[in-house]
This record gives sequence, structure tokens and C-alpha cells, in this order.
Amino acid sequence: MSENSSRRSSIARLRDRAMRILAMRDHSEQEFRRKLTAPVMSKNGPETLDTTPEEVDQIVEWCLEHHFLDDMRFVRQFIASRARKGYGPARIRQELNQKGIARQVSENAMYECDIDWVASAREQALRKYGEPLPTEFVAKVKVQRFLLYRGFLQEDIQEIWRNFAD
Repeated sequence: MSENSSRRSSIARLRDRAMRILAMRDHSEQEFRRKLTAPVMSKNGPETLDTTPEEVDQIVEWCLEHHFLDDMRFVRQFIASRARKGYGPARIRQELNQKGIARQVSENAMYECDIDWVASAREQALRKYGEPLPTEFVAKVKVQRFLLYRGFLQEDIQEIWRNFAD
């Protein structure tokens, strides 16, 4: 009986931890599993959790059933958030891949989002380099390199000068 009650309290503690993690922001399932099983910091340093993989699976299933965990919702919010911070589609796709999101899921979400990547790239370039954007080769290459680093696609970057020529 005591083993059963300790198991139940282990599940309860794991569920509480899951709610604390998900209360902060949405997570991908892979990211959530990693955080859920990560060692807990205490006064004596990191302490591993006394949980089994089955318990973790049970908590993840519970979160999925109650819609606390939803990869599509996470992807949509992540794309919007990163786009607002000035990152382009290539960088966002890479970050989603690192968070364990399937390529097809991220591609579908990128296709569905209504973000004007050319306007976003232009806004980032203007914020960094000011108006008007440089037209001489060396300075233009510097702007392009900056935008590529931010994750914008080459055709979107070239479109800035095509559409907004002085």
C-alpha cells in the first residue's frame, strides 16, 4: 500500500511540475518531455526525479488529452513570436526543428501564417541601417549578410531593393 501511495504521489508531483512548466508558455512535446524529466535544483544541487518513463508518458498523454500540450498551437505561437522579434522563415524553421517539431508540421504552419517576410526583412534592415537603404555594393552586401543571419531568404532580401528602389 505504501508503494502504491508513493507512486500516486509521484504522479501527483509530476502533474504539478507539468502544470508549472506549461503555465509559463506553450512547449513542443519534445521540449516538454525534456523539461519534465530534467533534474530539479535544490539547496544541495541538482536532484534527479524518481519517475519512470511510463509515468512521464502518462503525464504527457494527460496533457495532450486536456489540450494543455498542442504542437500546432505551439508552432503558430512560436512563428508569430519569432517573426515579431525580427527573425526570418529560415531561422524559425531551424529553431522549430531543434525543438522537435516535424518538418511537415512546421512547413504547414509557415504556409498558413500571413506574415509578409519581405516587409519584415525591410523593417529589420531599416531598423539596423536606417533610411534610405544603401545601394552601393559593399554596404548592400553588409545588409544582405545581416538579413541572412536573421533567417530571411535570399529572394525576400533581393525583393527589398526591387520593390523599394529610390
